Amino acid sequence: MIENIAKYFKGKKVFLTGHTGFKGSWLLSWLHLLGADVKGYALALENDIDLYNQIKGDSICDSVIADIRDLERLKEELLNFQPDYVFHLAAQPLVRLSYNIPFDTFTVNVLGTTNVLEALRSLSKPCVAVIITTDKVYYNQEKHYFYNENDRLGGYDPYSASKAAAEIVIDSYRKSFFNPLHYSKHYKSISVARAGNVIGGGDWAKDRIIPDIIRALFNNEIIMVRNPTAIRPWQHVLEPLGGYLTLAAKQFIDPIKFADSYNFGPYPNDNLTVEQIVKESILIWGSGNYQQPVLNDAPHEAGLLQLDINKAISMLEWKPKFSADMAISHTINWYKENQLNNRKAWDLIESDIKFYCGK
Repeated sequence: MIENIAKYFKGKKVFLTGHTGFKGSWLLSWLHLLGADVKGYALALENDIDLYNQIKGDSICDSVIADIRDLERLKEELLNFQPDYVFHLAAQPLVRLSYNIPFDTFTVNVLGTTNVLEALRSLSKPCVAVIITTDKVYYNQEKHYFYNENDRLGGYDPYSASKAAAEIVIDSYRKSFFNPLHYSKHYKSISVARAGNVIGGGDWAKDRIIPDIIRALFNNEIIMVRNPTAIRPWQHVLEPLGGYLTLAAKQFIDPIKFADSYNFGPYPNDNLTVEQIVKESILIWGSGNYQQPVLNDAPHEAGLLQLDINKAISMLEWKPKFSADMAISHTINWYKENQLNNRKAWDLIESDIKFYCGK
């Protein structure tokens, strides 16, 4: 379906929260290529090198710089725009940072999500909303088990717990105000997308494995690998974004049937350890070394997390297109072209999207 997705978004109004972030910038780029009219809502950027600046994001959307916790401003911007689609990506997305700013993490992720849903209550026209959470919403027992959409929610760290709490809020609003059984009264279709760890060009966040690798390689420094044996559902950023777009299009076609929760991740046999990712990155870059630092009193981070993606495959006809090896290759080569060969970020993103859609 992803090959023919343009007809569902061309000329449509898309309200995108978190548009200045890493995933937000990639989704904004894709929506622009599809011909959508995008209004973004997010906090200001922190660094000039951030991907949104590199792609000149202000030139391809109506950008609103504001806090997702400001309900009145959010409601004003959303209602003035009258969107056909809402993609809610705005979040505090980092596990380790959540230990330092737990209050902000909970208010941004829980209250921010509540505000988006509350704003949608005031919208009188039909609208499809895809709320992005995370694979970390599951009560993770760190065993070889692939979590499915009906498994228990929970969270050890503030980030994971805040996202699980946001899911409870979403479920309450969907049942209380946007019940699919009463769609003819409210005309809102609300879904949830849970994605694994994404990698891709243009991510410069702290405490994420690929940006940490690139910074070290670019500066000829040793890569510090905190948890070399940790296993995550790694995937190229275009995989979940393709899933979000597919899900939204399916909701547009049948707003009742597809108003549900979905996992987006790699195939079960395609999960890599952090150490494997580091080794492949060094090989593709052409140089580099790594080591595991001695960490005293380090905050807890999950060592094993895997997703069951059968529901997305069977119901949405979505499936991963890149293997983990391909995802790493495309990602590291993106940085090489951008940082070493001075290729523009927009050109690299457009090339990756066209390649992905053609597979």
